[in-house]
Amino acid sequence: MREYCLIVEGAYLSESEAAHALRDPFIEDWVEQTGRFRIHNMDEIQITPGVTLGSLGVVMLDDRLFEIASTDPEHPLTEHKAKGVAEALRRQDMFDEIRTEPRSEE
Repeated sequence: MREYCLIVEGAYLSESEAAHALRDPFIEDWVEQTGRFRIHNMDEIQITPGVTLGSLGVVMLDDRLFEIASTDPEHPLTEHKAKGVAEALRRQDMFDEIRTEPRSEE
């Protein structure tokens, strides 16, 4: 099975800023729904079926260019899951460009 990732572009200067841009809208939605948030909730917040907010990591590739991928080796992003995450990110409108592609093997 091939692992997929998202390549996103946005006006963020660091991995930390891009990670906040990824997480903040989902955390805000969670707080609106539940009335509270604790850091362990990141593993409960579903971005798309089978993908939780806590399972995603952000790596800076270049200026304004980031890779979003699963940090859980037991649950990599399949093409279907990556497309679901991409659609969820498009709805949140935090990145200028979003595309899915097979993850390069390092």
